[in-house]
Amino acid sequence: MGLVSELTKERYKRFKKIKRAYYSLWILGVAFIFSLFTPWLVNDKPLVLIYDNGCYFPAFKFYPSTQFGGRYGTEADYPVLKDDPSFKEKGGWVLMPPWPHNPLHPYLHLEGTPPHPPSFRHWLGTDASARDIMARLMHGFRICMVFALILACLSALLGIVIGGVQGYLAGKVDIIMQRLIEIWSALPFLYVVIMIGSIYERSFKLLIFVMLLFQWIGLSYYMRGEFLKLKNMNYILTARAVGMSHFRIFFRHILPNALTPVVTIMPFSLIGGIGALTALDFLGFGLHPPTPSWGELLDQGLKYLYAPWIATSTVFALFLTLLLATFIGEGVREAFDPKSGDRFE
Repeated sequence: MGLVSELTKERYKRFKKIKRAYYSLWILGVAFIFSLFTPWLVNDKPLVLIYDNGCYFPAFKFYPSTQFGGRYGTEADYPVLKDDPSFKEKGGWVLMPPWPHNPLHPYLHLEGTPPHPPSFRHWLGTDASARDIMARLMHGFRICMVFALILACLSALLGIVIGGVQGYLAGKVDIIMQRLIEIWSALPFLYVVIMIGSIYERSFKLLIFVMLLFQWIGLSYYMRGEFLKLKNMNYILTARAVGMSHFRIFFRHILPNALTPVVTIMPFSLIGGIGALTALDFLGFGLHPPTPSWGELLDQGLKYLYAPWIATSTVFALFLTLLLATFIGEGVREAFDPKSGDRFE
């Protein structure tokens, strides 16, 4: 028996025929993989540094400035060091990352007051703190995607388990759990975020936890319906008749056949996670500054309307990311739709 069923292969073939979804998956996937390396590829620390016949790797390891002729034990200012004549006299040479700008570094030496307009060195200009916008956008993309993916996976796990238990047990257990879920879903999400954020320091993990408290609810409704439908199928009734355990019936026979809503909803959960994090950062209840954030850049764009490059670049990046994810979601939903088979013939 193959690891991939014929039905899954057929669905994948359908998905490949939807060109906008297939290409969007490749574009977003490659961009995400690249973003995982932004701490080293989008930074102002050299990938390789040669000094006084020694080879160093500042992008991966801390070196005090005294190592390269400085006076203090703090980390060297590499953009300044690479142009230092005394550094070059001892054979100093550096290999900088493809985009040699740190998203947290303020370039206060630039002429004029920030935000600075786009230039040859800073293609998208700088923000109100003189930090490179391109670097903050790329690091912000990584944070958004990782946040949304973790949130989508954890909420899917919770939605599957809770919704599946409701549908499988049914009866009074289902009714009680459904009433509790309805009460919980009525809580104002933003107030909960504000309250918890004021008690505990805002962080990536805290935001994941708070959003996870609500994100699973929508999927649990779909899983409940799937389990209610599948539990009465003939093959499930046969499995019970032969004495198969509830655990095996739940995870081995019902769950694999109930995953269609999970697969089709996941891309839209990703969109929701990105949008939620951006909105919270925009309102000031998201990640703690100076973390690179699209929402924080949008807030700056609103405050500094005379610097349109801030809002324009951020809105375009957000729009393109959400558009690609939407195309993927529509393609997956259409590929999993049994009524769409005739359209791909």
